Amino acid sequence: MFKKSAYALLLSIPVIFLTSCNEYQKALKNEDFKVKYDIAENYYKERDFKRANRLLQQIAPKYVGKPQGERVMFFLADSYFEIKDYNFAGYQFERFIKSYPKSDKADEAAFLGAKSYYHLSPRYSLDQTDTEKALIKLQGFINAYPDSEYQAEANAMARELTTKKEKKSFEIAKQYTKLGKSYILEFNISAIAAVDNFISDHPGSIFREDALFLKIEASTNLALNSTELRKKERLDSAKEAYEALFRYYPESKYEKEAGNLLNKVNKELASL
Repeated sequence: MFKKSAYALLLSIPVIFLTSCNEYQKALKNEDFKVKYDIAENYYKERDFKRANRLLQQIAPKYVGKPQGERVMFFLADSYFEIKDYNFAGYQFERFIKSYPKSDKADEAAFLGAKSYYHLSPRYSLDQTDTEKALIKLQGFINAYPDSEYQAEANAMARELTTKKEKKSFEIAKQYTKLGKSYILEFNISAIAAVDNFISDHPGSIFREDALFLKIEASTNLALNSTELRKKERLDSAKEAYEALFRYYPESKYEKEAGNLLNKVNKELASL
């Protein structure tokens, strides 16, 4: 009996699927936009966002300026978001806010629009143009809707993207420091400049301690391999870099490594 029931169920699945496909195809071809609207809303409520999106694309222009227009435009933007088409989602949410700035859904639309750009942000090693755009959108949302229920999530995403941008900048300085160990002085000079720019641009960064240590490394490498004419000046600069690290981080995790570099600097100074 159980086997027969299971077999019957398996046979019914293709029928249900084909029926569903036929209904969807009919809806796409239907000229009655009210019928299309009802079917699209049902698909949306059932979380069949791909089909809902296709139908909403067809009917959205017809509902501009009409009472249902606000609902259709939000569903369209959200369906793009749910199918992970974040470029179109961000664009459609922006259109929604411009068209319905006083909507009850305005804060949610602003948040989801910003979140769409957040999802477009690439890993830190790539170009961060989209990350910058996402940060602008998130900050805009945070400022415009301070009492929104989405504030906590928006702030968390903004912190994550800020850290990503900082990491890219920090890794550039780190790479120059590594290259500087090959005794090519120009790399050490570039590393010091990159670290200074990083600290200036990101004073509260979680990588600040690491950056200050990189400056000690680069300054020491530069000083030890300099000509006699510039050596004293650069050794003093390396000591200043050491003092800067421990001024801000008295119990720095780099105490041992920085101490070893300082010993080299002091030994070289003593020999001058």
